[in-house]
Amino acid sequence: MVNSDQAITIKTSEEIEILFQANQIVSEVLDLLESRVVEGISTFELDRLAETCCCDHGAVPAFKDYRGFPASLCASVNEEVVHGIPSKKKILRQGDIVSLDFGVCYKGFYGDAAITVAVGTVAPEVALLIEVTKTALQRGIDQAKVGNRISDISRAVQQHVEAHGFSVVRQFVGHGIGSQLHEPPEIPNFCQHRQASPRILEGMVLAIEPMVNIGGSKVKILQDQWTVVTADRKPSAHFEHSIAVGSQGTRILSMKPSSGAVRTAAKKT
Repeated sequence: MVNSDQAITIKTSEEIEILFQANQIVSEVLDLLESRVVEGISTFELDRLAETCCCDHGAVPAFKDYRGFPASLCASVNEEVVHGIPSKKKILRQGDIVSLDFGVCYKGFYGDAAITVAVGTVAPEVALLIEVTKTALQRGIDQAKVGNRISDISRAVQQHVEAHGFSVVRQFVGHGIGSQLHEPPEIPNFCQHRQASPRILEGMVLAIEPMVNIGGSKVKILQDQWTVVTADRKPSAHFEHSIAVGSQGTRILSMKPSSGAVRTAAKKT
C-alpha cells in the first residue's frame, strides 16, 4: 500500500524523461513475454525471460526482494488477481489467462505496467473480461488530466466495468510512481465518497491499474502471503500503465511512442 504520510511529488521534465526510459524497458519486457505465452510454458520461465531482458537493458527488476517478494515478475493465472509467484510447477494451459505485472528501476526511477494475456482460445466471457479491463484502463487514463480529481479516474473505471456486469477489486489500488515504486496518491478503481480526492496536477506521474473480476469483488491472500485470488475463484484480469500528466495532454510512459504514447487531453475548466 502507499504510505499516506508522504506528499504527492511533482516531477520535473527531466525526471519524466527518465521515467519514460524506465517504462519503455518495462514495455519491451512485456512485449517479449506476450510473444512467449504459449501452452506448456511455465511462469518460472517467463520470470527468467523478464529478468534477463530487464538486465540486458541496464535496469534492475523492481519487484525482486521488494518487501520480500521472491521473483522479478508477478505472474497471476486465472483466478489469481495479482502478486502470483512464478513457479516451475505452474504450467500454462490452453484456455488459461495470465496477468503479467513487471517493474524496473532505472537511473533511480521506476517503471511499472501490466497486461493480461490469453493462452490460445479462451471462453467468450473471459475474452470479454480481458477487453473490458483493457478498455477500463483507457477510460481511466482519459480522465487523468489537469484540473480533474483522482476520483474521476476511479469513476470512469468503475462505471465501464460494472456496465458490463463485472466487478472491480477494492482491496488493491493504483498509485503514484517516481523515485519510489509506490508513492501517493492511491488510485482506487471505485469511487469513495468519504472525502474529496486529490486534484490532478501537471507533473504528476501515476500508475493506473484496473483489476477486474468476472464474479464478486472480494479477494483473499493465499498462504504464501503474496498471491491474491478471487474469493469465488472466478477469473480476474489486470492491466496497468504508468502515465505522466501534462498541460497539453497525458503521456503514456509505458507504451511505445509509435502506438500513440502522447494523447491530447484538454485541461478541465
